[in-house]
Amino acid sequence: MTTIKDVAKALNLSITTVSRALDGYDDVADSTRELVIETSHKMGYTPNRAARQLRRQQTDTIGYILPTEKPQFADAFYSEFIAGLGDTAAANNFDLIVSAAPPDSSAEKALYERWVQGRKVDGVIVNRTRLQDWRVQYLTDRKTPFVSLERSQLAVEFIGVETETNQGMIELIAYLANQGHSRIAYIGASPYLKIEYDRHHGYQVGLQEVQITSDPSLVIRANLTPEGGYQAARQLLGLANPPTAIVCVNDLTAIGAMHAAHESGLKVGRDIAIAGFDGIADSAHTQPPLTTLDQPVYEIASRLVTMLLSLIKGDLLSERQVKIQPKLLIRPSTGG
Repeated sequence: MTTIKDVAKALNLSITTVSRALDGYDDVADSTRELVIETSHKMGYTPNRAARQLRRQQTDTIGYILPTEKPQFADAFYSEFIAGLGDTAAANNFDLIVSAAPPDSSAEKALYERWVQGRKVDGVIVNRTRLQDWRVQYLTDRKTPFVSLERSQLAVEFIGVETETNQGMIELIAYLANQGHSRIAYIGASPYLKIEYDRHHGYQVGLQEVQITSDPSLVIRANLTPEGGYQAARQLLGLANPPTAIVCVNDLTAIGAMHAAHESGLKVGRDIAIAGFDGIADSAHTQPPLTTLDQPVYEIASRLVTMLLSLIKGDLLSERQVKIQPKLLIRPSTGG
């Protein structure tokens, strides 16, 4: 079996130089590193990963904890998001570990502490960011590299990706108003979530732009799931003066709202317009296909991993704060 000593002897280099070249240290010339890597491959040498990690005091692992009351790995948003995380991590020779815990629970806090204090991961991906997010503060205080999808309102530097919500919502509300809708409802999420804060604000600004007075009875909060969207839509459709259009905080909520409309005998796209947000793959295959504000979930996740790995390696980030503009996809669920 080929050893690192054999590679060093073949190249007339010290074992230390070969080891540091394989570990990616920048004190080894690029030409030397390339020669070491090429020679080790030809000779069939495979570095002992555990020993390599121990030398570098790294795990070559990043972590992601789904902030959810129950495991939702089959959730279309999380499926696309985790695929983007996992594929990009693997392409960079990093592992991804994924777990789940209810947000703001003792279980969630214990999981973060175990990963961070036990050095199980080199960095963490945060999403479903909260306005006052303990995870952001904790990771900052522990000096653990992390990036997030959406920024909290805490006074710490934001490194990650955020969606520019207002313009998309304004465009969506304007489209619905041009279709003749004046009673436009909104099904949101927990008021502690940044996406709820941003998307509800965008909805309100959109109404103002088309000079529609906001009606508090047309705003209901759910839990980002089809079940939550279904129950909220039933409540809205039971009003004495129900809405003719419903804008939802995410696509899964909208899918549940569509089910409630079908159950009430309404034809979605003709009797009522329903729209979502996220652009998950399933939104194109609902009945009828769902109008949505599309954000590239897989690409966002991939970008977050690339940013996180740069932080872990100490590389300079060209962009520390990336903004994504969602694209309005008009489909038959709003009559388009």
